[in-house]
Amino acid sequence: MEKPFNKVLIPIDGSSYSMQAAEYGIKLAKAYGMEVLAFYVIDEASVESLVHLSDEEPHTLRQNLRREGENCLHYLSELAAREGVKLETMVRTGTPHQAIVSVAKEEGVDLIIIGKVGQRGPRRILIGSVTERVIESARCPVLVVRQE
Repeated sequence: MEKPFNKVLIPIDGSSYSMQAAEYGIKLAKAYGMEVLAFYVIDEASVESLVHLSDEEPHTLRQNLRREGENCLHYLSELAAREGVKLETMVRTGTPHQAIVSVAKEEGVDLIIIGKVGQRGPRRILIGSVTERVIESARCPVLVVRQE
């Protein structure tokens, strides 16, 4: 029987919801022999909002967010290595749902695994708004993982 999915995209934002979804995704990837692309988006709108709320320069805020994303991706890389799962990582700056859908298409992803609630901070208007927009826009199936 052919595998239903070969490559899975797991977008994270550092929240507990996204990290739980990523851990679940790695377990699923191990069980079905899938490759994983773990993806962190530096939300440009959040950077702009934070600039107005803090004394930090946009460049410094972006660097801090990149460092946070890289730390989360490093954790997932170690977890995947322990589980014997092939995992690539990627960081981009942009609008989260657009970047996720774009990367899924560019990378030939068969499945997106995403946490139910991810967005936090000043732009958190709708619970799970990034997830909802990914579901609406993605050309591949989207698996939404609820937090335990």
